[in-house]
Amino acid sequence: MRLADSVLQSWLAEDAPFGDLTTRSLGIGSAPGHMSFTARGAMVLALAPEAARLLELAGAKVEMLAGDGSHLAAGDTILTAKGSAQALLLGWKVAQTLLEMAGGMASAAAAITAAAHAVDPGVTVACTRKSFPGTRAVAVKAIIAGGAVPHRLGLSETVLVFAEHLAFTGHRPLSGVVADLKRHCPEKKIVMEVADLEAALNAAQAGVDVLQLEKFTPSQVAETARALADWPGTLAAAGGVNAGNAGDYARSGARVLVTSAPYWAPPKDVAVKIGA
Repeated sequence: MRLADSVLQSWLAEDAPFGDLTTRSLGIGSAPGHMSFTARGAMVLALAPEAARLLELAGAKVEMLAGDGSHLAAGDTILTAKGSAQALLLGWKVAQTLLEMAGGMASAAAAITAAAHAVDPGVTVACTRKSFPGTRAVAVKAIIAGGAVPHRLGLSETVLVFAEHLAFTGHRPLSGVVADLKRHCPEKKIVMEVADLEAALNAAQAGVDVLQLEKFTPSQVAETARALADWPGTLAAAGGVNAGNAGDYARSGARVLVTSAPYWAPPKDVAVKIGA
């Protein structure tokens, strides 16, 4: 699914609320031209349809040569465009920046996923909702292009119990809290974040479906997996997961690796050439 035109148009309007002053002042707006976008280095492509649509909304005609999820090498062409100088120059930087930022996130997600899958192809890399406010749609599309999945798209989607929730549940036993959640949300799995092995054992005994092991080291995850060998639920490692340690976490017994790392990845460089 592509982002809505209204969103893309708002990005163009943000960049040129009263038009392109330089192009207008030079009197070159109607001159015909062409444009190409290419990868300067290895990258995983994301948000390419949105970049192409931005250029179309600016008035250009676009040919896409690579799609989201493509693993590009240096020099690979992403898209080409033709149109007036006004159209090309209006869409240029917005489309380029989008591809660079999304490409960084997608590439980081792909690197973490590849490291985990080199150890265990059955492990899932799930990215949190901790993207910069207002950018979640871009972030989610980028990490999916990189082979990861969204951890949870928002508070309305999944049941994830933190210690901060339990601070308000009074003296009710944890098993009662979990039972209430299962009654109110019968089609949802109950996920609970825990900070140590004792909390993990208590939560598993209370009937949770997924334990989110917050900032556990790989060795601590492995210890938890051994202690819960007969528990039918799922272990998710969260906090500090990256491409450098994803293999260790996959080896430890975690079935889900929860991470925000792709959202803070450096952008990938996309070269743009424009000519008459």
